[in-house]
Amino acid sequence: MMTNPAPTPRKFGPVRMMPGITVKNMVVYYISTITALMMFTFLPQVQPFLLTELLAIPESEQGVISGNLALFAEIVILFSIGGWGTLSDKVGRKFVTAVGFLIMGVALFLYPSVTSIPQLYLFRGFFALGSSSITTMMATVIADYVINDDRGKAAGLQGIGNGIGAILTVFVALQLPKIFMDGGASALQATQRTFWLVAVVATISAVLMVIGLQSRTKRQKEQKKSIWQISKEGFDAAKDPGIALAYMAAFVSRGDLAIVGTFFSLWIVTYGTAEAGLTTAEALARSGIIIGISQLVSLLTAPIFGIMADRMNRVTAVIIAVSISAIGYGSTLLVDDPTGGIIFLCAVLIGLGEISGVIASGVLIAQQAPSEIRGSVIGIFSLCGAVGIMVATGVGGQLFDTWKPQGPFVLFSIFSVIVVIVGLVIRDKVVPLNESADAVGGH
Repeated sequence: MMTNPAPTPRKFGPVRMMPGITVKNMVVYYISTITALMMFTFLPQVQPFLLTELLAIPESEQGVISGNLALFAEIVILFSIGGWGTLSDKVGRKFVTAVGFLIMGVALFLYPSVTSIPQLYLFRGFFALGSSSITTMMATVIADYVINDDRGKAAGLQGIGNGIGAILTVFVALQLPKIFMDGGASALQATQRTFWLVAVVATISAVLMVIGLQSRTKRQKEQKKSIWQISKEGFDAAKDPGIALAYMAAFVSRGDLAIVGTFFSLWIVTYGTAEAGLTTAEALARSGIIIGISQLVSLLTAPIFGIMADRMNRVTAVIIAVSISAIGYGSTLLVDDPTGGIIFLCAVLIGLGEISGVIASGVLIAQQAPSEIRGSVIGIFSLCGAVGIMVATGVGGQLFDTWKPQGPFVLFSIFSVIVVIVGLVIRDKVVPLNESADAVGGH
């Protein structure tokens, strides 16, 4: 008896889409990767300017405050991020993604009205509630939309989007306070205009998500399990060694991102104003250039590593990526002056390790997560990332102030080495999930 051959998957650039996914879905998704990373990188990097100019916090206290704020944000994320993933399995990706952008937009609009540290915690926590939704959905949606064999390339394109968003932050958003103040605006007016412009971008993004993303896959529509049962299965999935390694890699790679966002800028700004004779705005602009180079490296190497991740064992890809992170973050110990030349080499290594870690861990979890509970599994994956960020910012803030500014970077260099060792031990025990049914059954 003759059977009809499986339909050839449609393509979006170099990646093959799952049946039922449209080019519009893919375009809107990749737009969201740009605007989401712009939000994520903007807030922690502009924080030294806000602490100095609006709240007049002494520089000697900013390390602990920045770390504690980020720690509080991660506590909010910790308690919400798994729930967003599970909720998306029940009600769909579109709703969860759009709500996340809208929450971030409201938080950014309110931020310039801050007059005290308690208010700062309130607004940062509200922003974190929205960002936890987006973090989970970025990984879940791309796993829904692209066949397994091309998810490395899809993640590479996501890395390009992330890189563009980060570059827009450092070369546009972070320059706005100085531009407005040079034009005669007060520090308060410059802060308001900057935050409000970024809030508009977040709101427009929420509208785009409603217009352009699919709400649910076919499997999601058939999902009858309770939210509690879906969530429990996400935790139980760690019995798979590949998922367990992906959870560990998420801890390291998300912690790496938090360290760059929270402490790289703070290190450069505090050193620049205290030792190099720069104003706060000048030091912030200088940090933007250095971090921009790091993000440019991420942008250029993302597609290369994405292609590599599709052509090699996904566990091997994680081992290589985390090894690069270990070297990059450990290299900061060689830096005495973060405004000098050697910091650019560190920025290059950090940018390469940052993007390769995000891509490798994301591709591995997408490969191993069962499609019927994918939102929940990736929610737990994101939860592990939140724990990594919490450790990076909480412990990192203390190391920054009491040991040396390189402390947070060295801490995660050590964690990276541990993950590499675990990866080498379990590499041959990871069995890739067979998703042939997904590619034929479709959405």
